[in-house]
Amino acid sequence: MQSSNGRARGAGDGPDSSAENQQDHGASSRDVPYEDPWYDALASGWGELDGTGAPAPGVPPARGELSAAAIRARDVYVEVQRSAAFQEVRARYRRFVVPGVAAFLAWYVGYVVTATAAPGLMARPVAGAVNVAMLAGLGQFLTTFLLTWAYDRHARLRRDRAALELRWDTQELTREVRGDAS
Repeated sequence: MQSSNGRARGAGDGPDSSAENQQDHGASSRDVPYEDPWYDALASGWGELDGTGAPAPGVPPARGELSAAAIRARDVYVEVQRSAAFQEVRARYRRFVVPGVAAFLAWYVGYVVTATAAPGLMARPVAGAVNVAMLAGLGQFLTTFLLTWAYDRHARLRRDRAALELRWDTQELTREVRGDAS
């Protein structure tokens, strides 16, 4: 049997062969390649072959020399980031997310602290076998779904249109800088 990178693994006839290799499934397990891409994989560019037998090309450096067009395009993004429209989109995002996260974390920490500090309160029955702790735990799930819905609604109504307009403007400015007016 072979690993995903083509190196031979146990042939199946040694003492460490698995029971799966010893079973007859209609074809010898030695003839079936192991196709798991995560198994025994080397890091990219560390001695791997590219399929033609040549070494795979290395990863390009993160900070290489930029062309003049790339530098001008980068300036477009910096300019857009400093624009009032971008700052407004970010402010709308923060005005929703910061209080939402703070409220949800307070609710969660309050639930955990109450469960550990006041077990008698949490064990108080509400209806039959349902107690306060069960209702509060289900409330955690409910508030997670409600917060997700509220975030989606806020993004759709208050930020998406402005962010899309910024995206189109940025693409147009970048296209003009690079000279790709097509």
